[in-house]
Amino acid sequence: MTPSPDLSRLTVLIAGASSQAGIATAEALTSAGARVIAVGSDATRLQRALGHLESVDLRACDLTDFQAVQALAEELRTGGTAPDGLIHLVGGWRGGAGIAGQSDDDYEFLHRSVLTTLRNTSRAFIGDLTRSPQGRLAIVSATAVDSPTAGNASYAAIKAAAETWVRAVAQEFAAVEPQRGAAAIVVVKALLDDAMRAEHPERRFPGYTDVRDLAATMAGLFERDPADLNGLRLHPAG
Repeated sequence: MTPSPDLSRLTVLIAGASSQAGIATAEALTSAGARVIAVGSDATRLQRALGHLESVDLRACDLTDFQAVQALAEELRTGGTAPDGLIHLVGGWRGGAGIAGQSDDDYEFLHRSVLTTLRNTSRAFIGDLTRSPQGRLAIVSATAVDSPTAGNASYAAIKAAAETWVRAVAQEFAAVEPQRGAAAIVVVKALLDDAMRAEHPERRFPGYTDVRDLAATMAGLFERDPADLNGLRLHPAG
């Protein structure tokens, strides 16, 4: 078994923390000693999802609203908190019947949920990440970017745009000497959790990534050499 990293000096912000991936990532980070700031759009969902982790700082924020994200960032800094890591787990999936079935509503939902929240959080916290001795930014992308279909065209296009944004963040990290920050893309086919297994015990879920394997990958990013990690597309083990 791979030993847990020692992240006891770090503070990591999880955007989209009330999802199953967010819960697993918060558990992995806190187990490694990190302080976690868990951000989601609904305070009640955050409490239900992460209330069992007493050391996690729960923050409700509309991540599609840049002014709200900026206000959160300023509030944290005023309180003496500057995140070392930003793990972006805000997502969602919408599909349709072919290209003509890619509706405007679905596209706008994906754009706001995936790309707008990534842009807002990265812009608000890039200064903190750049100043950190171990700054990290990471997103979850999809194999659909490599093999898009007509039915998932909007989803694949938005994920591709998110990857491009992360590579741009990576370029900014690389411009700082000595380089301490890194931005990475973690690629999965789809995520799997215990509730999905319980609901469909007959399924094998080939190629899916368990949320705990994703969480271990995210926590491990902080121990990797930033120059070697920066801009990479990674596939979780497991």
